[in-house]
Amino acid sequence: MAVVHTYLLPLPVLPILCTAASQQTRTTTAISTESFILRMLSSFAASASGRELDLEHDRLLNEQVESSDTADVEVQKAERERRLLRSLGISFFLFGLFNNVLYVIILSAALDLVPPSTPKGIIAFCNIAPALAAKIGWPYVLKGRIRYAKRLIGCCILSMSGMLVVASFDSLAMRLLGISIASLSSGLGELTFLQLSTTYAPPSVGGHSVGYFASGTGAAGLVGAFLWWELRKFGVRFGVGISSIMPVVIPATYYFLLPHSTAFLSSHTPATHDGEVSPSEAASDHPYISLTADDDPEEERILTPGSKRKVDLTLDDKWRLVQPLLLKYMLPLCNLQYTINQGIAPTLLYPVPSPEDHWFLSKIIHSVRDYYPFWQLVYQASVFLSRSSITLGLPAIPTNLLPLPAAVQAIILGLLSLESACGFFGDDHEGLSVFMVFLLVSIEGICGGLAYVNVFYRLNQENPDSDASHDPERTKQEREFKIGSIGFSDSLGIMFAAALAVPTEVELCRAQVRRGKLLCKGL
Repeated sequence: MAVVHTYLLPLPVLPILCTAASQQTRTTTAISTESFILRMLSSFAASASGRELDLEHDRLLNEQVESSDTADVEVQKAERERRLLRSLGISFFLFGLFNNVLYVIILSAALDLVPPSTPKGIIAFCNIAPALAAKIGWPYVLKGRIRYAKRLIGCCILSMSGMLVVASFDSLAMRLLGISIASLSSGLGELTFLQLSTTYAPPSVGGHSVGYFASGTGAAGLVGAFLWWELRKFGVRFGVGISSIMPVVIPATYYFLLPHSTAFLSSHTPATHDGEVSPSEAASDHPYISLTADDDPEEERILTPGSKRKVDLTLDDKWRLVQPLLLKYMLPLCNLQYTINQGIAPTLLYPVPSPEDHWFLSKIIHSVRDYYPFWQLVYQASVFLSRSSITLGLPAIPTNLLPLPAAVQAIILGLLSLESACGFFGDDHEGLSVFMVFLLVSIEGICGGLAYVNVFYRLNQENPDSDASHDPERTKQEREFKIGSIGFSDSLGIMFAAALAVPTEVELCRAQVRRGKLLCKGL
């Protein structure tokens, strides 16, 4: 007997959306636009009751399955789990895509957002510094259980507000303010989704969500660059303004598509001798129920089996937890790819290939200015493929080999620096030089993507601390903190790369001029 299980749009939401939409069509003022956005976000909160109906549907489905024949039970459970995993994977992919796509759009639009005399590095700084602050502040400063629904709605509002500020003002100060607001939302959103992945059990399901989230962040590089390439023809105001509606997908996905964190537990309940769940097993396999829009602070503490009291991690607790992560997980995330992309890649320039000598390359490179976007495209494509390695079924890198991608990138940084400054094959063999750079940039992107997805995947799969195994609520908060605490190392690497990029590019260009190669001066 086939059982269909879907996550449907709650009926009470439909009239709210229809009413908001009809009012939007009758008004054209900025105030009505803001009201429409607020109504739409409030409708997401109203759908909390729909997710409760989903849980009741799951319970009835399990009772029906238990009364069926054994063969039918296994078939129905397998089909149900496949559908849940598919919904979970799509949800986390969309989370990664739409959380990071605005970051890429802003970087792609840097030339259009600031005056020609303004250093473009200021865009990169405002696009990463607030995200770094969010990744440091939220995990280390805030206490208690995470209220996912309210945090994600807050991130959505921040992202939309930031992009609207960028689109609405021409002054440099206001545009930088808007970029900073959107960056804060992106950084907070990334650590929130990684923390959300720890609420799913068994570990294979949590790893599944991390893999798809990393794949979505990799796709954001390609999608964001393509979107701005198409939107820039309509101008900054329209292009950035229309991009501001993208964050709405995040709360919509959370409420209408994402399976509840308890949905995977029915077929993975740990067994005990007396039919009861021991605290340690509950801590490792039973995540707490993720909060809906109507979170009750008094109920947040009692959703996990065995949790009897309020738990707040102290700064001493957090320092104890983060110490073992410094070399094991944070150092592999501080890779060198951004120094290569921002400081070396702009100087990897060669004469425009002729159709007679390089017929294929000549179809891609039409001017010297095409080389840098081409290297970025190669890098983003390889990052997307490598960040999708877990979702493609490839095995994860062993924990003791996690620093390997960063070591390979260090070698690539040295090789590309020598190629830029000296040239391995001379100016008469630009075809060989372009092929070598293409290969090295591809490996660089693969290493960067592998470091990102494998670090978070391995941390998601770690067993809980034995000292806290008797308290499931404490275990959940520790798992959330640990995966959220290491994200700042990636952003910190970007900040150092931005600081090193400018002097690196200047010195490499001078080295090229000294050997008679003047292409970098003509840009």
